[in-house]
Amino acid sequence: MCANPWDPEWDVSSGLVRRLLDRQFPELSAETVERLGHGWDNIVYRIGSDYVFRFPRRRAAVPLLQTEARILPKLSDYITVPYSKPLYFGKESTDYPAPFLGYTHVPGVLPTGLSDAQRARSAQILAQFLKSLHAFPLDTAEAEGVPHDQRNLSDIAGRKERMLGFLPKLSPHLGSETAGALESYIHTITLGRASTQKALIHGDLHYKNMLVDNTGIISGIIDWGDVNVGHPACDLSVAYSFLPPSSRPAFFETYGEVDDETHVLARMLAVFMPMLILLQSIDDRDERNKLEATRTILRALA
Repeated sequence: MCANPWDPEWDVSSGLVRRLLDRQFPELSAETVERLGHGWDNIVYRIGSDYVFRFPRRRAAVPLLQTEARILPKLSDYITVPYSKPLYFGKESTDYPAPFLGYTHVPGVLPTGLSDAQRARSAQILAQFLKSLHAFPLDTAEAEGVPHDQRNLSDIAGRKERMLGFLPKLSPHLGSETAGALESYIHTITLGRASTQKALIHGDLHYKNMLVDNTGIISGIIDWGDVNVGHPACDLSVAYSFLPPSSRPAFFETYGEVDDETHVLARMLAVFMPMLILLQSIDDRDERNKLEATRTILRALA
């Protein structure tokens, strides 16, 4: 039984990946297999120079991957930032009990350690990307089985309670000043639930699902496993988590005006998501992500 929501139910080794590819996609048999990393739901392998494959680590990830497989090909006329397009649709087998996907490789690196000036240069790129994504026809998304707010992100009161519950474990790793600022911020949130707003959203837009080029400018969006119809504030959280305060006005000038409630929810999620990343990083003893998650929390609070 898994102790944490990020603990794997299935081990996906490089040997297993090699075996699955050889049997299902023999045209890739000569390609190299390199593990890139993992998130809560999937483990990721680079296959040769052109492809990336994602394999579920948990049963809960399977329907998310299946939704992704259906909706991602339909986004190409709407998305203004490169994203991984599924090309290989692996099937469950006696070797491995879940389907898996192979995508075009999107060049770039995770946006860790960037300066505020580097981040600011992506403000309008991110805003236009989200403006276009959120304009995707909802009837098309629903026809492809995209779920509605499956993570209940508009439940502000419930999320506030969870954030307060995280503090005892996080505080020793944040330091007293940052932990105090974080607790004070959480207590300022008085809204209980966000009103219903519907748009097609990425659903998990944080620094581990974004890529930048060698100048630090956004070059790709990855991991669409949480794509859903929900409140656009979930994605707009990048204005607080990724961008410095000075570039937020330019972001919303391009995206368009949003109401005060959306700003409240966007900032809250910009704090909540790196808190989760920090919790996992503590358990994994991952110092790099501990540092980046902490910096993200501070930026969102600024």
